[in-house]
Amino acid sequence: MDELKSELDATLHARRELGTEYEAALVDSFLGKVEQGLDRTIDRQVRRRLGEQQVASARGVRPRTSGAEGFGERFGFGIISLIVAIPLSAIAVAQADLAGLIVAWLGIVGVNAVHAFRDRLPLSTRHDERE
Repeated sequence: MDELKSELDATLHARRELGTEYEAALVDSFLGKVEQGLDRTIDRQVRRRLGEQQVASARGVRPRTSGAEGFGERFGFGIISLIVAIPLSAIAVAQADLAGLIVAWLGIVGVNAVHAFRDRLPLSTRHDERE
């Protein structure tokens, strides 16, 4: 980060000395350096994650989803479950009254529980990973 700050300072200093006619070239140069820094950071993160996945695969466990990705996936799954629960509840009540509603909600809760705890299952017990 300090490197980019010094690059920005140098770019602004050069703009003051050279004038506005070189502004576009100076901005392009600075943005190129920012892009190179981002590329290096992303490459490092991708290599780290691939390494983690390889180690987890060698150990026979599914790698845990990182915080933001895991939360977004779980949150989205929960929202979709609630949206699907509305018509399922209506159909269950219409077909089997309270007993149907209870069975439908037990199924919804069960699917969400399996989804929430699937990261803790070893690969050897997961059928979808072997196929």
